[in-house]
Amino acid sequence: MLQKFNKKNRDLIININGALLHRDDAGISPFDSAVQGGDAVWEGLRVYDGKIFRLLAHLDRLRNSALALDFKQIPSHENITEEIKRTLEANRMRDNAHIRLTLTRGIKVTSGMDPRLNTNGPTLIVLAEHKDPVYDKSGLKLITSSVRRPSPDVLDPKIHHCNLIQSILAKIEANYAGADDAIMLDQRGFVAETNATHLFIVQDKTLITSRLTACPEGITRDIVLKLSARNQINHEIRDYSLPEVYRADEMFCTGTMGELAPITEVDGRIIGKGETGHMTKLMTKLFNECVANEAEPILN
Repeated sequence: MLQKFNKKNRDLIININGALLHRDDAGISPFDSAVQGGDAVWEGLRVYDGKIFRLLAHLDRLRNSALALDFKQIPSHENITEEIKRTLEANRMRDNAHIRLTLTRGIKVTSGMDPRLNTNGPTLIVLAEHKDPVYDKSGLKLITSSVRRPSPDVLDPKIHHCNLIQSILAKIEANYAGADDAIMLDQRGFVAETNATHLFIVQDKTLITSRLTACPEGITRDIVLKLSARNQINHEIRDYSLPEVYRADEMFCTGTMGELAPITEVDGRIIGKGETGHMTKLMTKLFNECVANEAEPILN
């Protein structure tokens, strides 16, 4: 799976601390914390007909991550929402768009990792693109990465940070293997997530997903679990290992950038019947209905 350049994005307007700039003119300081050490937090948002799905939940997660990293200044939800609105209006975007929201600690007086060097901050970046859901809905192929997800005593996944090197290394392995993405295990050998999404397997009409031991608090993952409860669908949150993946009846992944997408092959093994299963279709239908009914208006 390789995303392709969308010609609609040729003249994007980027928002950096409220300044609206052409994508070719936009830039941040080499002294910014994101450049110096990946010292930043981020969120992905999807726009549906002038609305954003679970905007408040994403902004809460952004704030919680910034608090965990001891950011001294954090823009209010109202301020961030206004900058998102300005960015969408500047790009004339209403639908089928994805927003990458990044908040860095800000600019340092000199290079170094010490947060006390930050005297100007934070930096808020709103990047909105015309972008379809990125995953092939006919079925994804995964491999298992040798790169493990860390446990909370190493780096707590509840911090939605911009240090994505582990995910990038796993993605490199998937690329060389000719796969779409890579499954990442936790330090004990249980399935955590992929390099970019949360995972669900289906066994005997029961949805199973990993505990949040080594994967972040996924917004779309949470929606799937709540929809399961609302519709009396059996579901479990527990540790599970690769043998359970290989013998699963179905498998799918979840995430804001790709929504729900079926997985039909893992490590060369066909999952279930090698096609989108009944439960995956049902959860996709319920998710789409939820988005249509509950996305939060942001544009007039």
